[in-house]
Parts: sequence; C-alpha cells; structure tokens
Amino acid sequence: MDAVADLLARDRRSDRPALAIGDRERSYHELITNAYKAGNVLRFHGVGEGRTVAAAPVPDLPPVLAFLGAAQLGAATRFDPEAGSEAGDRLLLVPAAEQAAYDPDAGSKLAVFGAEADDPETIDWEESVWSENPAFPPTDIDPGTPLLVAGERTVSHGDALAAASEVADLRGLDADSRVVLRASLAEPGAVVAGLLAPLLVDGCAVLVDPAADGEARGEFAVAAGDAPEPTRIAPEDVPLSAD
Repeated sequence: MDAVADLLARDRRSDRPALAIGDRERSYHELITNAYKAGNVLRFHGVGEGRTVAAAPVPDLPPVLAFLGAAQLGAATRFDPEAGSEAGDRLLLVPAAEQAAYDPDAGSKLAVFGAEADDPETIDWEESVWSENPAFPPTDIDPGTPLLVAGERTVSHGDALAAASEVADLRGLDADSRVVLRASLAEPGAVVAGLLAPLLVDGCAVLVDPAADGEARGEFAVAAGDAPEPTRIAPEDVPLSAD
C-alpha cells in the first residue's frame, strides 16, 4: 500500500470491527463509507492537495473521519486546531464547546462536532457527513505527499505506512488484534501505531481518553490474538523518521 487511501478501498469493507470508541464499535464498512463521506464534505469546502485540515486531537469519530477524508484528497492533517488557526489551515474541526475560541480568517472554515454550531457560517460536521454522498472516486496519491503535520515536522503517506507495517510485523498484529490507543492524536506516532497499524492488518483500533484514570497514558496497548497480556508500545518505539 502506497497511501492511506489504499486502506479505504471498497473491497476492504466488511462487518469486522475497525474502530471502537467508548461502547460503540464501527465496522470496516461503516468506517470506510463514512470516510468517503468525510472526504466529500472536505472537498466541498475547498480541501485538496496542498491544503491542511486541523482537527482536535480527541479520541472521537469526527477527528478520525476528518483525517481519513483529508488523506484521500492528498491533504495533510494537523491534530492541533490552535496551531492550525494561526497557520491559516483550510478547515478547523473542534468540539462545539470550544467553538467560541476560534475566529478563522477568510481563507479558513470552522467546523464543529458534538453539538450545534453557534454561527450559521460554522459547519455542523456530523450533519454534513451524515447527509453526504457515500461514494468517493478513486484517487492517486503519491507516497511522498504530506499526511501529518506536527509543529515543524511532516510525515508522508509512505513513511507513515512503512512505520505502521513495521509496528504490525514487530508486534505480530493480525486481523484478531485490538490496539488500544491512550495517547493524544497530536503525536504522529500515536496515529501511526494506534490507528494505521491495526487498519493495515484488518484489526481494530480502540480509542481511549488518554486522561482516563488508572490506565497507562501516552502508550499503545496491543492485544494480539489470544495473548493473555497486552504488550505496550511507547511513542519513541514507533519507527518514524524525523523530517
């Protein structure tokens, strides 16, 4: 696979669990179909190759769909809306409770999730995705295209997928694996090991609030197959090159 869009091929849609958040699981069919919808919403609002989407780094479905939708368009994602606002990113996606903190310039759009928008110019993300076309045209994304932006660092599609593949191989991930992510999506290694690695092998990514009490934070707990105890991956163990 050369680009994240390859993880979202129509023939990968199935009833297998792909993403678990709280007490709700989404199948590969649900996740991929809604990623198509998210890509269409973003394209309608001017997101495309060379653009950046800034999404809140919270363990919730809307930021994940924004990331996957942007990836299909050749746009990068920055899981830092405050930095994205300063940089003039094309679209900022934040929880509705935080929308008053953002006043994007004319070149940016504000989208919110979790509740209604206060301003008619603000995009209601969940309603827009729900009502969008579930079909998405095939895309041809170069592996060197930026996928993630974090500060001064940029991670390409090719580097992210290579690192995800290495994590999957070293940890023995397969379709029965569940990777429990308790680190912020603002860390590229968290996205790679906690989301892309399980999707690469038809496993399930489990997103948990990194502030949850009583659990390891800033790590990815991997339960592979019938392993009695999960192994843990620290962020520095994710083999991402420094750009």
